[in-house]
Amino acid sequence: KKKIPKKINFDLSSFVEKNIGFKLTLDQNRAINEINNDISSNKRMFRLLQGDVGSGKTIVSIISAQNVIFNNYQVAFMAPTEILAKQHFNLFKKIFGETSKANLLTGKTEYKKRKDILKRLENNEIKIVFGTHALFQNKVKFKKLGLIIIDEQHKFGVNQRKKLSDKAGKDCDVLLMTATPIPRTLTMTIYGDMDLSIIQEKPKNRKPVR
Repeated sequence: KKKIPKKINFDLSSFVEKNIGFKLTLDQNRAINEINNDISSNKRMFRLLQGDVGSGKTIVSIISAQNVIFNNYQVAFMAPTEILAKQHFNLFKKIFGETSKANLLTGKTEYKKRKDILKRLENNEIKIVFGTHALFQNKVKFKKLGLIIIDEQHKFGVNQRKKLSDKAGKDCDVLLMTATPIPRTLTMTIYGDMDLSIIQEKPKNRKPVR
């Protein structure tokens, strides 16, 4: 499907590396380049990012999100649990600062704050929203949604993912992430219409995953 190409900020990776204190791996950089090529093309991205827990998928997705935000689009970042959504939200704020127009929307968000978030999303005042299933709700409307990121995508149903993508126009790219290894034959069967990026290399000096 055709879309308007987005411009890429090639200084982002080095900016993020400075703020997180470690260098990106070759696999991470390769995945970023593949996603950048998709984002800057005139065809909608539909890509699956696969890698073990701790391989650094989140940093790749955050760099991709910020590239889309630079083009004055909004990003919806969905995770299956509130803890995970909050982790991604806090990491984004840590890298890009408190002034970044990011917010968190979950089922536990209090009514008054939720109302404010929904209003600001509709006015394009919030550039990236992290959340759980709450992002599916009909009341959640975006002014200019340019990227949907779904973490642990296998935990969501097909209709749930479709509900979120329906909120976007024709210029919205889609990035799914999974830590579940998928055999190549199954990948071709279920995700045959998707491009695949794989992160195999683990970042150095990382603490063991517990």
